[in-house]
Amino acid sequence: MALSRLRHHPVISRAPSLLRARYLSSTSRSLSRNSKLQNSIAEDGGTLLRPRLFSPFNGVGNRSELKLLSGIRCYSSAEPPAHVVIGMPALSPTMEQGNIAKWRKKEGDKIEVGDIICEIETDKATLEFESLEEGYLAKILAPDGAKDVPVGQPIAITVEDLNDIQNIPESVLGGSEVKETKSAQSDVKSEETVQKSSSEKIDASKLPPHIFIEMPALSPTMDQGNIARWRKQEGEKIEVGDIICEIETDKATLEFECLEEGYLAKILAPEGSKDVAVGQPIAITVEDPADVELVKSHVSGNLAAKEAKPAQHATHDKEPTVQKYSFSRISPSAKLLIAQHKLDASSIMASGPRGTLLKSDVLNAIKSGTGAVKSSSSELKTPPPKSQTQTHTSLSVSSEVQQLDSYMDIPNSQIRKVIARRLLESKQNIPHLYLTADVILDPLLSFRKELKDKFGVKVSVNDIVIKTVAMALRSVPKANAFWDDNKGEIILCDSVDISIAVATEKGLMTPIVKNADHKSISSISLEIKELAEKARAGKLTPNEFQGGTFSISNLGMFPVDQFCAIINPPQSGILAIGRGNTVVEPVFDEDGTERPAAVTKMNVTLSADHRVFDGEVAGAFLGALKSNFSDIRRLLI
Repeated sequence: MALSRLRHHPVISRAPSLLRARYLSSTSRSLSRNSKLQNSIAEDGGTLLRPRLFSPFNGVGNRSELKLLSGIRCYSSAEPPAHVVIGMPALSPTMEQGNIAKWRKKEGDKIEVGDIICEIETDKATLEFESLEEGYLAKILAPDGAKDVPVGQPIAITVEDLNDIQNIPESVLGGSEVKETKSAQSDVKSEETVQKSSSEKIDASKLPPHIFIEMPALSPTMDQGNIARWRKQEGEKIEVGDIICEIETDKATLEFECLEEGYLAKILAPEGSKDVAVGQPIAITVEDPADVELVKSHVSGNLAAKEAKPAQHATHDKEPTVQKYSFSRISPSAKLLIAQHKLDASSIMASGPRGTLLKSDVLNAIKSGTGAVKSSSSELKTPPPKSQTQTHTSLSVSSEVQQLDSYMDIPNSQIRKVIARRLLESKQNIPHLYLTADVILDPLLSFRKELKDKFGVKVSVNDIVIKTVAMALRSVPKANAFWDDNKGEIILCDSVDISIAVATEKGLMTPIVKNADHKSISSISLEIKELAEKARAGKLTPNEFQGGTFSISNLGMFPVDQFCAIINPPQSGILAIGRGNTVVEPVFDEDGTERPAAVTKMNVTLSADHRVFDGEVAGAFLGALKSNFSDIRRLLI
């Protein structure tokens, strides 16, 4: 029942069955494009089958099914009967392993054409595996709950005749059963790891009937999240459809909705909890309100008992015995190190001439851990200065230490952490090609003024730039493409979807104007305003910022003449827009007379994936872009 409710939210199939994300969508443009890839690969001498990939990501909320093609048949004149080895398929371009969510058929069951034999959980969704041929399920090699089964590894064996099930020798099953055992063991270990933090502190066997609510995976790339806010408090009744908390993912802040009734007994991850791993318990619910206090008292007692022991050890070890040393002088570099690491100078043995404490002495003490940390109330005891030179040295050193300590740590949001990681990956893995051009902005400005004066339509320069770029991409289809790492090929995109960089308090978001080449400038303007407001409020749904075929980053509202932007994977291009500047250039009148004139020019810089854009494609794109800017009325055609 829980699975059927969640099947329309495939991205959160790893989340607990009683919860779902309200704003979540499983589809991104990049996935839907890659879903057209077909793959039918036979590996390991024809014993492993990777079925042909259909389109499991061709719609939001659609129930996806994967057709199971006939496997490689294994015939032999010796003992083994004819059988088919079914391997874990590659259900998405990025899939390297999958989980067996549930077997619909059991060993020995008859399989008819069209029967669902199992449900496979991928990195994107939970898909039903459908058979196209008759047979009998002879052996399940990857049981229910098997985790991280590599693509191509055998998961089952089928035969045509029911009597052949008993005749399959151990030589056929031996290697696979070893893999199955390892998979099961790794599954147990992973489950133990996921609940390690809770099982160490909570004895679930002593609790009344309950459910652990775990941190769900609310996006394909999410591996941890933050608890932004709890809507329900401990002891409150939870009805079907109630929002119990808000979770900040690597993309947005989503509301977590409950699909079953109960009572919130204990919150394990309070508001503001950072970097909670996916699968880690965040709360406990019960069915009976009388069990709430029992769970709260039991969990709180266990937590207090567990935390008391380390505190006792810390109390006993609070005052370690430290040997004291004396020294006559201290070098400036040693004094600086002692101040930086807040060490007690009397705990470090001096090795310099005439009892001088050297820098090497402090470094050795830090490395070996023998230097005692100075208490906050104590001061560094040094011999009194013997000359005015030593006084000046001490003052300069102390001022330098104060400068080193004058900083503030700003905690990063989950979104900023992901942005930092992906931008680094983009610069490291994508060969960036940069091309710069100047476009004349006067036709665009006069066209914008005409729209406002004659038709009362208010649009920004950025709105017209989006339309201009979209038309250039339609004119040069090779520029509207991306690189497929799995196939090592260029994939052309069917639609022109422009991602717009919007700065928010949590980080940079990229809402998408889909099919921008087919929309009017006024409709683009309205859509951009709506998306920008939702982005700043943190209410963008995943389908509004995931995907896109090309990006625009506009800093023209700032005193920025030119800059180079970083490509947003999996896209292959981003256009950096600078501000417009008035310059004097020679122009030609209608009669061919050359004269100086003031024109407004704007610098645009294309950052392109050199695997997709060669010089010809990049030049053609910039040429089409300049033509659109020079004759802006062609956008109305």
